[in-house]
Amino acid sequence: MQRLAFFRRRFLAALFAGALTGAAAQAQPAASADAAPIRIAMIEGLSGPMANTGEAVYRNLVWATERVNARGGVKLPGGSRPLEIVRFDSKGQTEEALSGLRAAIDRGIGVVVQGNSSAAAAGLIDAITKHNERDPSRRVVFLNYSAVDPLLTNERCSYWHFRFDAHADMRLSALMSVLREDKALKSIYLIGQDYSFGQAVLREGRRQLAAQRPDVKIVGDELHPMARVKDFAPYAAKIKASGAQAVLTGNWGNDLTLLVKAAREAGFDGTFYTFYGNALGAPAAMGDAGIGKVVAVADWFPNVPTKASETFYQAFRQRFPNPADDYVHMRMQLMIEALAQAIERAGSVEAGAIAAQLEKAEVTLAGQTARMRAADHQVQQTLAVAVMDRQGAPGVRFDVEGSGYGFRIIRQLTPEQAEMPHQCAMQRP
Repeated sequence: MQRLAFFRRRFLAALFAGALTGAAAQAQPAASADAAPIRIAMIEGLSGPMANTGEAVYRNLVWATERVNARGGVKLPGGSRPLEIVRFDSKGQTEEALSGLRAAIDRGIGVVVQGNSSAAAAGLIDAITKHNERDPSRRVVFLNYSAVDPLLTNERCSYWHFRFDAHADMRLSALMSVLREDKALKSIYLIGQDYSFGQAVLREGRRQLAAQRPDVKIVGDELHPMARVKDFAPYAAKIKASGAQAVLTGNWGNDLTLLVKAAREAGFDGTFYTFYGNALGAPAAMGDAGIGKVVAVADWFPNVPTKASETFYQAFRQRFPNPADDYVHMRMQLMIEALAQAIERAGSVEAGAIAAQLEKAEVTLAGQTARMRAADHQVQQTLAVAVMDRQGAPGVRFDVEGSGYGFRIIRQLTPEQAEMPHQCAMQRP
């Protein structure tokens, strides 16, 4: 049944392959139905309070592999092979993520992807590095699409870990390029999830504010338990009472949705500077109160003003027409393209051979390019800052999740502008 579903998905993807890859891609033969798939272990929270983010990841990865498979799969000396995503539920817990890793290794899977939780990513990096030293015949390579604690490609960098998202300091610097120009801003409230990523955002936020806007007073600075707060009304009340004109947060998933909803209900009318304000219920939660007030940063938005970007997004919406299934991640698409490129160049599915080629990866899709920096395995790509507005307003052709609200691009940074130095001392095998 799973194999039938796999080929049905591949057939659907083929219908839209031309929109993304052109007539030449359409002419490619499909991967052989008899070829063993190259399995990719997705270790992600697929149950619990953050399950919606895990399912969004799964849709992105499935669509990305469908595109590769529709053009003939990954070409190897012994013939083309399709890609296949195998799900492992971490339940949002690091120990469960490590359990998923062990299960993936036991099943002979050599490529692991994960992203939602920097704490889980750190655990996976350590476990994979140690495993590869102990058992070089079953080495594993780790592709990270969303865990953005800067430490992961700095002090804790690993040869076996590749990050395809801009890390938190890079994202914050992009946000700050807009915030520092808001001369009316005099007070700000910092709030985040109490784990490594949330702590890193607030720490770097304090540093960048002091350096670039020392005139802005920090009137609140707190962390809250991750994925355990059901009622953010007390936090919203404190934000309102502080007199803050803006909030800076790295919150994601329900922790962001519930926070912005509570702030709206409390009557807070300031600006939200966010990492993920464009996603997973946040625009609908804010409603009209978010117009011109919710700012987000990402590698890409649906309203990037190019024809290639528009075609790419329309193809995704055709594949997943339910508005609840919105939220496509360009970086995840580029990640799968980089993996396919690395396997083909290596001529092998062995993790060490793949890693050696991933260090040199450079891929382009729908006008977006990602280049892997070999020194620290941190991808270099464009970053965009956008502000929430009503669908149909200038620059807002597409909305988010059928909410009627989308994001208008207000700043784009080239890879060179977004790049930051690193402190990685890479230990190569």
